[in-house]
Amino acid sequence: MTHADLFRFIEQSKLGVLSSIGSAGEPQSALVGFAVTDDLQIVFDTVKASRKYGNLKARPACSFVFGWKGERTVQYEGIAEELDGRQLQQYQEVYFQTWPDGFSRSQWPGIVYFLVKPKWIRYSDFDKNPPLILEFTF
Repeated sequence: MTHADLFRFIEQSKLGVLSSIGSAGEPQSALVGFAVTDDLQIVFDTVKASRKYGNLKARPACSFVFGWKGERTVQYEGIAEELDGRQLQQYQEVYFQTWPDGFSRSQWPGIVYFLVKPKWIRYSDFDKNPPLILEFTF
């Protein structure tokens, strides 16, 4: 599996489970719509009133799981940062290509965008025998 193959697999998912760390150290998860960049960075929106917003601002380490057709998945660990200024505009374009309805949400009060940069990714395909498991570090 190449970097491009990994990008295509993640891109096809469009939804992923995001896990963040709550104030007492407990895991919290949410299903989010996302977009992925060519360099495997994840962009998603949320509102400031959400638990994930407070979690990621205070503790930016997070993880995702993508895909679940058959037994093929990607586990993704990274660091989240809230986007603003020029970066916000750049990554909103990527996000809106995947989620055109995201443009109307961009007008919501309290809407924000996060970029997650990968630190570790594992691709697993248990549909194969023997299973294919590959890890990538960044």
